[in-house]
Amino acid sequence: MTITRHGVGAGKGSGQKPLPFAKATEADGWLYVSGQTPMRDGEVVGQGIVEQSRIAIENMLQIVRDAGYGPEDIMRVGVWLDDARDFWSFNGVFESYFKDNPPARACVQSSMVVDCKVEVDCIAWRKPRA
Repeated sequence: MTITRHGVGAGKGSGQKPLPFAKATEADGWLYVSGQTPMRDGEVVGQGIVEQSRIAIENMLQIVRDAGYGPEDIMRVGVWLDDARDFWSFNGVFESYFKDNPPARACVQSSMVVDCKVEVDCIAWRKPRA
């Protein structure tokens, strides 16, 4: 089995420091995407839960696409919300991205390491190319 690591050294955290992990890893058709926050160019952006949710999900989906997968290949999404009261607002955004192919999902309340309202990760699968 070969493991492919996508985006090693490409991610930037707060203060533009390189992140010490891959954006995603892939093996035998499985793609594991690292947690994505509403960051652009190493800075948290977006004012509220709706905007931050869109940005975090779009960041995650961009990694999925860059690895050659699509939203329809996503099997599971993990969600961390800073405030549990944002659950229903997040669900509205989530549904707009996944209504045709809803994945399994877990959602928990958790303090964030960076100053944001949401983080998402995912696991995708597609039949390996021969």
